[in-house]
Amino acid sequence: MEEPHNVEAPALLPSAATKEDKHGSEMVASEEAVAFLSSIEPVELSKCVFADSLVTMSEGGRDLGRFCVSVEFAHRARQPCMLVHAQSQGAIDDSPCGTTVTAYLTADLEVLEEDHHEYVKLDGHILDKRCHMVECDGEMRIDKVTTDGKEVTRDSVSYSMAALRGLITEGSNFLLMRLIMLRKKVPEHMTFISFDQKLRISCTTFQGLEQQQMDIEGESVEVFGMERIVHSVEESPTTWQCYFLSDGHLASRLQVGSPVTMRLMQLPSHKEEAYEKIPLVWEEDIQMRSKFLDRKEELKADHASYLKAHPQIRALISDFLQFLLLKKPNDVFQFAREYFLPFTSNPSLDTS
Repeated sequence: MEEPHNVEAPALLPSAATKEDKHGSEMVASEEAVAFLSSIEPVELSKCVFADSLVTMSEGGRDLGRFCVSVEFAHRARQPCMLVHAQSQGAIDDSPCGTTVTAYLTADLEVLEEDHHEYVKLDGHILDKRCHMVECDGEMRIDKVTTDGKEVTRDSVSYSMAALRGLITEGSNFLLMRLIMLRKKVPEHMTFISFDQKLRISCTTFQGLEQQQMDIEGESVEVFGMERIVHSVEESPTTWQCYFLSDGHLASRLQVGSPVTMRLMQLPSHKEEAYEKIPLVWEEDIQMRSKFLDRKEELKADHASYLKAHPQIRALISDFLQFLLLKKPNDVFQFAREYFLPFTSNPSLDTS
């Protein structure tokens, strides 16, 4: 297993906005993008609290899996926030694969904490990527673990939150698009900063697409489109095209160049009862895992406190184990019963 290593300093993309300071050039989001984040109103966020469920389909119309994304109000460390959870499950060439993103965001989409997990299970080989980022003391700490077969690579990096003004991640991206579509227009020059696969600061751009008609349950509905381009310092950019209904529900999603398309099969008013819940995997849910760890530590502290207040417990158990190992009885339960019987308030009680 390789030791963790720090990611090299971020490079610049030719098309990215930059500014000069005492540290040299650094990538920044456009003023239009920052202004949009600052303009988000609570009433807009409340309109984004719902779940979407799409079917992942091949070019030939084969059902390959499901894609779901939900937004809800939540609390993290007693702080009100938005919780975004997205999950994709399916198979590519009969190989199971999936992606899970869980993000806690402030009202202006600043990331408090985010988990991103993706995997592909091939015959005798697993590719697994986990990335966790958390904001603490004015910095964003990012840790990434990549498992490729038996090879494990760990990357870690920290950025000042001041350098991440206008940051949009995989998690906050879903809520951002809902907000934009509810306004029915993608503002011009929407360039946000983001991270590439090597955790270097890059940029993500958004632009509008022409409105289209889409057939859903035999009904032709108007959908509003948006294109998202995720740039990289060294690799080719990745382009996503998404279309939304007028109420912000996601109607379709595809990666340009991929034969796979995610489509809405039922209109929101018709799909409530048919909505298929994704099985809960609590280990991958930040909030549930946090509650589990908090409760675990609480119980450990409570038990330690009780043992400290009653030191005779350790002596009693120690004496019993020593006597047990000395006698090595075949019937341990009967031996324990006879050993502890004198400690009862009434030794004459025999319930056997």
